[in-house]
Amino acid sequence: MADFEERGSLLGDEDEVPLAGRQEASGPGRPMSAICDPSHLLHRVVVLVFMCFLGFGSYFCYDNPAALQTQVIQDMNLNTAEFMQLYAWYSWPNVVLCFLGGFLIDRVFGIRLGTLIFSLFVCIGQVIFAAGAWANHFWLMEAGRFVFGIGGESLAVAQNTYAVNWFKGKELNLVFGLQLSMARLGSTVNMNIMGWVYSKVAVAVGSSGHTALGISLMIAAGTCVFSLICALVLAFFDKRAERILHKEQGRTGEVIKLTDVKDFSLSLWLIFIICVFYYVAIFPFIGQGQVFFIEKFNFSPAQARAVNSIVYIISAPASPILGFIVDKTGRNIGWVFAAVIATLCAHMMLAFTFWNPWIAMSLLGLSYSLLACALWPMVAFVVPEHQLGTAYGFMQSIQNLGLAVIAILVGIIVDIRGYLVLEVFFCSCICIALMAVVGLYIVDFLKGGGLNRSAAARAKLQKETSTDAERKRQPSMGMQGGSAARLSSMSAFGLRNRYLSRLGAKLPDHCSTHLSTLAHRSVLK
Repeated sequence: MADFEERGSLLGDEDEVPLAGRQEASGPGRPMSAICDPSHLLHRVVVLVFMCFLGFGSYFCYDNPAALQTQVIQDMNLNTAEFMQLYAWYSWPNVVLCFLGGFLIDRVFGIRLGTLIFSLFVCIGQVIFAAGAWANHFWLMEAGRFVFGIGGESLAVAQNTYAVNWFKGKELNLVFGLQLSMARLGSTVNMNIMGWVYSKVAVAVGSSGHTALGISLMIAAGTCVFSLICALVLAFFDKRAERILHKEQGRTGEVIKLTDVKDFSLSLWLIFIICVFYYVAIFPFIGQGQVFFIEKFNFSPAQARAVNSIVYIISAPASPILGFIVDKTGRNIGWVFAAVIATLCAHMMLAFTFWNPWIAMSLLGLSYSLLACALWPMVAFVVPEHQLGTAYGFMQSIQNLGLAVIAILVGIIVDIRGYLVLEVFFCSCICIALMAVVGLYIVDFLKGGGLNRSAAARAKLQKETSTDAERKRQPSMGMQGGSAARLSSMSAFGLRNRYLSRLGAKLPDHCSTHLSTLAHRSVLK
C-alpha cells in the first residue's frame, strides 16, 4: 500500500500517475500537455524556476547594509558598533526560530501558508527598514531588521521543503545546488548595484542623505515583493498538484526534541565549535568590509563593493562543484582542515600585507564554499537520523547566537581599536576553529576514523553493512518455521543506524535498529 502511494505521489514516475488525475485539467479523454502535467519533468522545471527565486529577495536584502555601508553610516550618523547592530538584530530571532521553523510548517501553517507568511515577514521587515531610513529613525531600521529576520531563515526552510516535495534522488542534489547558487546570485547583485541605485536616487531627489537612502532601500524591497509573488505561484502549483495527483502537503520532516541534546557526542560539539568560530570570521567581516577596503587599500566605493562581493561570486559556481568533489573523495575532516587553513591565510594576508585584496578574497570565497560542503554533512554521520532535526536546529541556533554577539563586538573593536585589531580578532576565531578541527580528528581517529574515511571506504563499509543485514534476514538452517515467520527485513533507517554504529557513531540505548518508526528526514538549510 505504501509502495502504491509513493508511486502515485508527485515524486513518482510519470507513467505511474493515475490517468484520471492527469486528464482532469484537459477534459475527459485528453491527456495533459507536458508543461501542465505536475508529474512531468518540464512542469517541475517551471516550478523550480519559481522555487529558486523564492529566496532571491531575502538574500538580496540581507546584505543591503553591507552594500551601502558608507551611506548608512554617513546618512544616519552612526558609528560602526551601531551599524553592526543591523546584522545582530537579524540574528537574534533566529536563535529561537531555527528550532520552530520546521514545526510551524509541519504542524501549524502547512507549507503553502507558511511560505506566504514568512515571505510577508520578509517584505514587511524590509519596508519597515526602508521607512526607518526615510524618516531618519534608526530604531525603526533596527525593528525592520528584526522583523526581516523572523521571516528570512524560516523562508529558507520552506524553500527546502518545497524542493524535497517536488524532487528526489539525484534531482534533489542538483536542486539544492541551484537554490544555493541563486541565493549567492542575490547577494552578489545586491553588492554591485545598490551603490549605483543610491547614486541615481540621490541625483533624482537633489542630494544624498537619509531620504535617498530610504528610497533606495524601498526599491530593494521590490525584490522581496517579487519573491512573495513567487510564493503565491508556488502555492497555486502545489495546490493544483495535490488535487491532481492526490498527494499530501510537503513537510520538513524535522523532529525537534531538546532532550536529545544530552545524547550529543563530543564529535558533534566540536563540529558546533568549528561552525560558530568559522562563520563569525566570514559574515561580520563582509558586513563591514566595504569601509575596510576603502581605508586600507584606498579603493573607491565601487571597487570596495566589488571586492567585498567576490566571496559570494565564487561561492555560486564553486559550491556545487566542490560538493561533488567532497562526495567523490570523502575525507571530510581533511577538507575542513584545508578550508580553515586557507581562511586563516586569507585573513592574515588582509591583516599584515598590502597585497591586492582580490587574492585574499578569492581564497576566502573558495575556502568558505569548501567548508560548507564538507562540514554540514558530517552532522549526519555522528547522530542517528531521528536526532538530525535537533542537531541541525541547534547548530543553526548557536551559529546565529554567535553571529549576533560577534556582530556587536566587531563594531566596538573597529570604533575603539581599528581594523588591524579586528583582523587579528578574526584570525583568533579561525585559530579556535582550527584547534577544534584537530580535536575532531583525534576524537574521530580514536573511534575508528569514520568521519575521515575515503568515499570508497565508506561505500565498501555500507555494502558490508547491507550484506550483513540481508544475511541476518535469512532464517538460519536450524530455526523453526514459526520463528522464521517472525523475522522481518531491516528498514532503511535500521540499516543507516547500523552503518553509523560501524563508523563509530554513538547510538542511544533505546534506538533499536528495527524501530523504523523513528525514521525521519531532516531538511538542511
